[in-house]
Amino acid sequence: MSSSDCKAVRIANTSDKKVLSKGQKRFNSLIKKLEAKKKLFQRWKEVYPLYRQRVLTEYDELYDQYNQQRAELAYLLDAAYSQKMFTKTDKRKIEHLICSITEELISCDMDEMKELYSKYSEVDLDSLDQNVDEQVGMAMKSMFEAMTGVKIDDDVDVSSPEKLQAALHEKITEQKEQQRLAEEKRRKRKKTAKQLEKEARLAQEEKNISKSIQEVYRKLAAALHPDLESDSEEKVRKNELMQQVNIAYKEKDLLRLLELQLELEHIDQAHLSSIAEEKVQYFNKILQNQLKELEEEINLIEYQAKQNSHWPFYYTLAPNQLLKKLDEDIEDVKDDIARIKEDIQEFQSNQALKAFLKTYKIPKPQDELVDLNSIFTTGAF
Repeated sequence: MSSSDCKAVRIANTSDKKVLSKGQKRFNSLIKKLEAKKKLFQRWKEVYPLYRQRVLTEYDELYDQYNQQRAELAYLLDAAYSQKMFTKTDKRKIEHLICSITEELISCDMDEMKELYSKYSEVDLDSLDQNVDEQVGMAMKSMFEAMTGVKIDDDVDVSSPEKLQAALHEKITEQKEQQRLAEEKRRKRKKTAKQLEKEARLAQEEKNISKSIQEVYRKLAAALHPDLESDSEEKVRKNELMQQVNIAYKEKDLLRLLELQLELEHIDQAHLSSIAEEKVQYFNKILQNQLKELEEEINLIEYQAKQNSHWPFYYTLAPNQLLKKLDEDIEDVKDDIARIKEDIQEFQSNQALKAFLKTYKIPKPQDELVDLNSIFTTGAF
């Protein structure tokens, strides 16, 4: 029995009660949100592994081909550099092109391009890497502070992702320790009668919430226990259903337990509508916690998808968009490979290369600054 076959869990108006209570309306609202989030999460679980597989088997292979073509172009430019027909201006442009290409290839772990980069660059590669790492660190530091509200001291070294990660870990550990000490200090203080009363009320409420979901589970377990069934086929069916019940109970999935009750006709719409208001309130707290946990799981897998797909972290990303963007990225790389092959073929002629250099303009330094948004989305940290 798939979740798509389950009957809808809703509290409906009855003939003797025209208006639902606030708690009942809340129950219906939470159920509706949970159903939507479950579908979204299921879609993510289907799409994300498919996306990762296609990245590894399609995109990465194409990108490797693209890098090999760029390396070939860099070596072609290197061979042309010594030709007498190229002016000093032409050679400055060739130098810039070689450095730009090889720098990107080195960042893609093609260390064999370092020698060619050093041949034409006046900038020390290690210093350049350090400068980029510092920019990454400062950008990620600012983003972390904005997202968490936790301030990292300005004198903390964040010149590399590893150092930033260590600083974040230290700060979070420090914050947790401060919270622990504050909690310990709070516990040592003599509690007022009002505080004791509140704690007792919350403890009893938590007990009642746990009892509420246990009641639903026990009713299902009693009806579905395979050992109580003599028919072999029915025993197999009940065993499968009991496995679903156990999983739902372990995950505190109240919605799934209620769906199973409806499906097995152990409860009906009238039963849902007649649940006591106090129990509805307990159900609502269970559903609210379940919704929060599900949203956290969705946010985590969405964050991972954004990192791997170069999607800006502040954008909302849907599963279908992920596959659509991958299709677009694959086509873009194919187009890039085709264009660079044409360039390599054309630049076999020094005259064609010289004609190109005549139209080529070296970008201004401000146009070559590190794009912080791209750093956020490439998973550099």
